[in-house]
Amino acid sequence: MPRRRRAWAETAVRLRASAATEPGRLRIIGAALAVLVVAFGAVTAWQISERATASEHVLHRSGPLSTDAAEIYRSLADANATVAGGFLVGGQEPDSVTRQYNHDISHAAELITEAAASSDGSPEAKAQITSLNRQLPYYTKLVATAQADNLQGLPLGGAYLRFADLQMQQQGGLLDAADKLYQAQTGRLNADYADAKALPWAAWALGAVALGALLWAQRRHYRRTNRVFNRGMLAASSACAVALLWLVVGHSVARSELSDSYAHGARSMQVLNSARIHVLQARGDENLTLVARGSGDAYQASFDQGMKVLAGENPTGVGGELAQALALADTTTGRGPVSTAISGVQAWRARHTAERAKDDNGDYTTAVADVIGGKDSGGKTVTATTGVCFDKVDASLNEALTAEQHEFRSAADSGRGAMAMLPAGVAVLAVLAAAGAVLGVGRRLAEYR
Repeated sequence: MPRRRRAWAETAVRLRASAATEPGRLRIIGAALAVLVVAFGAVTAWQISERATASEHVLHRSGPLSTDAAEIYRSLADANATVAGGFLVGGQEPDSVTRQYNHDISHAAELITEAAASSDGSPEAKAQITSLNRQLPYYTKLVATAQADNLQGLPLGGAYLRFADLQMQQQGGLLDAADKLYQAQTGRLNADYADAKALPWAAWALGAVALGALLWAQRRHYRRTNRVFNRGMLAASSACAVALLWLVVGHSVARSELSDSYAHGARSMQVLNSARIHVLQARGDENLTLVARGSGDAYQASFDQGMKVLAGENPTGVGGELAQALALADTTTGRGPVSTAISGVQAWRARHTAERAKDDNGDYTTAVADVIGGKDSGGKTVTATTGVCFDKVDASLNEALTAEQHEFRSAADSGRGAMAMLPAGVAVLAVLAAAGAVLGVGRRLAEYR
């Protein structure tokens, strides 16, 4: 009795027999074309959806989180500089100083709370937020003690203020934690940029293969039937070509806009944020040099180093972070404020040099007036102060930041918009192309019935 074949073996034999006929080959070609085109649409929808999500995060998640982290650092540095300036007045500090200090601390605390709610999945960010929450109350307690002693005219107030400044600026202190939080959030932003701009090689390759297969099938149809066009196949090729062209152009435009938003938005904002922080630290060092009353060499050295990072070695030249910011600003709206900040820093450094000379020569009263205003040792009111220069520089950098934030949002939104309809659009075109291929092959098969 002959051995009976298994079902799968019988099926394989039938398929081989079918493939030996033209109708069988046409069915295989139609199925392969449909699978290729549908795979192209599915992979495109998957890859572009991932990139669209990443661009959404750039605009609405990691971008704002990075900005908020920089604002936490700036608020803490401004609070430190403000309270040090209040000590130079002596006795009861001005209401404006109290309001500014309280606003900075409240703003920083609010942003820390918001960062805690948005730091999911980032152990480094959570660790720094915990550190900030633990240290901030201790810092404000030290400042309150220093202010109370200063109000009573006790020299111990200056010592408490210097200790508070140490808690703010030392390794592992408030500013160090804020800087690490900023670096962690900026790392997330850079990762989202990389994901959004990654080239969809798999989708491109599948699209090219699918289009090539459709063109080959039409050429085969022409050579066997001498018919130039098959409407179904022509529609399938057109739909596939449009989908592939849309994919290449759409993602290229999105990538270009995202690159522009980084180079002339996010990157520029990072430099401007760093410059603004160095301005605030320099102001705090300048004030604390006078608060220390002859023992502020470390603060003066920190001021000089900060100015070199901010504006370069030459006090009258353009260098450092401000030169970088000027080079990155590609519009007059962005360049104008940076140029104003540069001139303000140049004037500040010149006035600071003159103020330090007076303090070193024993004219402490005039040195204080040169920094915060008021009457000098001769009873003359001083208005051309380093404080005026600081306010000008800080306001100009804030204006430049506002301009760069607008450019960042505009370019990032354009990049996101260029990919918004791509996944659904290419998927629909792929389905239409698959349907056209099947109909085109079906019309050819009908001729054998």
